[in-house]
Amino acid sequence: MTRLTARLGAPPPRIPERLVPLLEAEAPRFSAAEMQRRRTALADALAEIGASHALIVGTDRRMSALQWLTGYPSNNLNMGIVSPGEQDLLLVPYPNHVAQAEVIAPDCEVVWNAKGAAAIALETLTARGARGQCIGIIGQANYSLLQQLRDAGFKLADLNRAYNAMRIIKSEEEFGWARVGCALSDLGIEALANDIRPGMTEHELATIIERAYLPWGGVTQIHFVGLTSMAAPDCCVPSQFPRARRVAAGDVVFAEISAVFWGYSGQVLRTYAVAAEPTPLYRDLYAVAEEAFNAVRKVLRPGVRPHDILDAAAVIGRSGFAVCDDLLHGYIGGYLPPVLGTHERPSGPIPDTELKENMAVVLQPSIMTKDGKAGVQTGECLRITRDGVERLHDAPWGFRRVGG
Repeated sequence: MTRLTARLGAPPPRIPERLVPLLEAEAPRFSAAEMQRRRTALADALAEIGASHALIVGTDRRMSALQWLTGYPSNNLNMGIVSPGEQDLLLVPYPNHVAQAEVIAPDCEVVWNAKGAAAIALETLTARGARGQCIGIIGQANYSLLQQLRDAGFKLADLNRAYNAMRIIKSEEEFGWARVGCALSDLGIEALANDIRPGMTEHELATIIERAYLPWGGVTQIHFVGLTSMAAPDCCVPSQFPRARRVAAGDVVFAEISAVFWGYSGQVLRTYAVAAEPTPLYRDLYAVAEEAFNAVRKVLRPGVRPHDILDAAAVIGRSGFAVCDDLLHGYIGGYLPPVLGTHERPSGPIPDTELKENMAVVLQPSIMTKDGKAGVQTGECLRITRDGVERLHDAPWGFRRVGG
């Protein structure tokens, strides 16, 4: 038993014993072999475009190339420079960030300077002989930074698509960390089901969710919660921002929760009836959601193409209901392809791609009435295996009555 589990009890369900040390570590690290795999993939992508340097601009934690390559949780004020054969440079925006960055990203040279990250990036790239050469950009670089780079004589290439391709297929180590993020997400959704009571606001529901995984090192990526009366519904999808709306007996509550463990999150969606049995409309909505989930899940395997997935989800169109969100999308490391809606409500052009082993996807048939007044949420993150899929979550299924 570790110090953490002695204090908090047994670790969250579905975390194998071999992964418990990750929860105990001050700053968990991937193996040297895993980090070298990532650096090799980046070096290959740079070579393909004739570049010798990558400038990484921080983005949010769910798709941060900076964290994937250095270990440091990113935001849009951090930058990194990766030049194969040279030490990585991690630029932080504030002087008080240096100390912890050196602990979390020990293989990097961590730099703060009053000149600002952009100026130091330009100076470093110049010192590394990159002027006049091609620089690969990963992240959401703003116009000002791009203009400064061009004015300084650097040629620029967008590496974001290549980076997404690196993240689509996960290693076994990555799935280990993902299992932790999924288990922490499960803690959040199960706490919501167990503790919700009439009279609570959406703000209080958010508190229930967060306090379930924060002690284990989870960080909030999202916890979207929605509620409405089943008798007179006016909400079909969770709110992105909590409101002061209060839970009442006879309400339906639906949630989409992603807790992050050092850049690796789950995504779990569930629906609950509060202090009442589901009404006929909500039973019908949920039945279609569950049927669609099971139908699509059966076809998910390597080699399957988007049209096969859309055909499997045809029950939604036949039901007379619709979807209020994407039906399926790639996940862990970004909102990754393929992103699919339905035949009736596509999420964009149908991509010419196929599923591959060790992809992670979120399957989430969020079914609503066509007038947008009533809806349900169900779904979760799955791993594509050689023969089908593996559940990464352990949260109970079903349209449950909760709160009395």
